[in-house]
Amino acid sequence: MPEEARHAASGVFSPVVTPFKADLSPDPDRFLAHCRWLVGTGVGLAVFGTNSEANSLSVAERKALLEHLLDNGIDPLRMMPGTGCCSIPETVELTAHAVTAGVAGVLMLPPFYYKGVSQEGLFRYFAEVIERVGDDRLRIYLYHIPPVAQVPIPIALIERLLTAYPNTVAGIKDSSGDWSNTQAMLDRFPGFGIFAGSEEFLLATLRGGGAGCISATANINGPAIVRLFDGWQGPDADRLQAECTAFRKAVAKLPMIPALKATIAHCLGDEAWLAVRPPLVALDAGQRAELAAILADQGFAMPGIDARHQINRRSTS
Repeated sequence: MPEEARHAASGVFSPVVTPFKADLSPDPDRFLAHCRWLVGTGVGLAVFGTNSEANSLSVAERKALLEHLLDNGIDPLRMMPGTGCCSIPETVELTAHAVTAGVAGVLMLPPFYYKGVSQEGLFRYFAEVIERVGDDRLRIYLYHIPPVAQVPIPIALIERLLTAYPNTVAGIKDSSGDWSNTQAMLDRFPGFGIFAGSEEFLLATLRGGGAGCISATANINGPAIVRLFDGWQGPDADRLQAECTAFRKAVAKLPMIPALKATIAHCLGDEAWLAVRPPLVALDAGQRAELAAILADQGFAMPGIDARHQINRRSTS
């Protein structure tokens, strides 16, 4: 693999949850405050990912939120925005916008509406986006999430894309939940920027030569996951992995996106964070009590979150 194709982005990234106002419009200042907290804990920003409710956001909303981060001093090199849509023009618009902003890379879903499409069709989709964007700075991280998209990105397709665009296709997020698939990618593509889709597989991914993880629970448990990333070669690595895995499994007993937002609301005492866009539904009172018990049992806290989020709360309440 050419040196240019070797992954530059690495570490722990969060598909940043998107806060909404009472009218369900995005709340840019709460979003900025949460991104500041994440960056301060060493977590990168995979804004507009699955747990960001990205596919419930318009193209204009995504662009405006990204610009709000940039206008307020968030380093674009800490960002890997999700730009994959079902339509080629929307994917190109979002991708070109992100590349112009100077981001480290973009995380790109396959077109996910039509099921059972051929590898040829998927190759033509990604190739068309790359050619239309037409920018040497573009670095694509493919997003393999068959449990949700139901359109996989198989190894043969990765190989073909790397052959055609070795300096553009930089890596992949494997959210299959199937470690054997991640292992096969690590074995087949040394130097490729392979991210686990959950911190449950972070240590194994790093030991296999991967780049890190892009994980939902990095939204709230980022400091612990970053400690694992930083210490993966140390004597405490297996213990740190076990702790991260236990927390992930505990939170995953509840619907993930509402639970992430409810955890932030709980830690901040800010119920505005509970809002999700339909068709998602916020946790009910019973589920919130269950979550509070889980957090208490885990001895969970989000260090520094209140101080960092208070920066903007007065202007957004």
